[in-house]
Amino acid sequence: MQHAFYSFPAPAKLNLLLHVVGKRPDGYHLLETVFRFIDFGDTLHLAVRDDGEIELLTPTDGVPPEQDLTVRAARLLQQESGCALGASIKLEKRTPMGGGLGGGSSDAATVLIALNRLWRLNWPRERLQQLGLQLGADVPVFIFGRSALATGVGEVLEPVSLKPAWYLVIHPQVHVPTAAIFRNFSQGMLTGLGRLGIMRSLETTQQRRNDLQDVVTRMFPAVNEVLSELKKYGSPLMTGSGACVFLEFQSKDEADKVYRVLSEKYQGFVAEGLDVHPLFDSAE
Repeated sequence: MQHAFYSFPAPAKLNLLLHVVGKRPDGYHLLETVFRFIDFGDTLHLAVRDDGEIELLTPTDGVPPEQDLTVRAARLLQQESGCALGASIKLEKRTPMGGGLGGGSSDAATVLIALNRLWRLNWPRERLQQLGLQLGADVPVFIFGRSALATGVGEVLEPVSLKPAWYLVIHPQVHVPTAAIFRNFSQGMLTGLGRLGIMRSLETTQQRRNDLQDVVTRMFPAVNEVLSELKKYGSPLMTGSGACVFLEFQSKDEADKVYRVLSEKYQGFVAEGLDVHPLFDSAE
């Protein structure tokens, strides 16, 4: 038997800066990055099932349901908890794939947070974060639920306080494969600032940088084009391993004004920066 559907948000994220500081023997790169959630993203509709089945009712073209992060998250929680219940999943996708906005990771985190509640497991946040890391390096921050300075592969998280801001985000309509970007990242490009340097560079957009940006712009001229266009209005930055590029503003009006000019040529959106994840209290 399937119960009623409940809706849960899965917000996108921006990397306000991203430094690649090293590489582990297993091939994973070590990062320093600052995550911020924005009020734009996907919505998940979840219903508890009594038969133990995990079913995705809205499969993505080209992605087998078994490989979908929402299904993998539900199955992993089911296996680790020994829960006999299942779930039906509907995903309303707004976050572009391969855009560096963390859509898949956020979806997986929302599934873990929501099913932890719907299945009445009552796992603590830290335990869900550890489980999330098995699904991807960006999953834990969405469960952590606050703006964060992340180190390690992105899983060592420390809350940071950020000024209110609005963001114009442009998607250059290319899908950037994360693995290929890291493969092409030269060891000679390793950098690092440490906590104090990161806090200083957060104070001004001009000093922020994304170490993966040069690799992406060489491989994807469309990203470079958007960065050049946005430079007329401020200090744009690519988020994550691309492809989306964003510009920070102090007000919605300023962001909307620039987007009106660019929207004839580019696809994108304006979103407010969030201090906490909308499901923050649910992950307790």
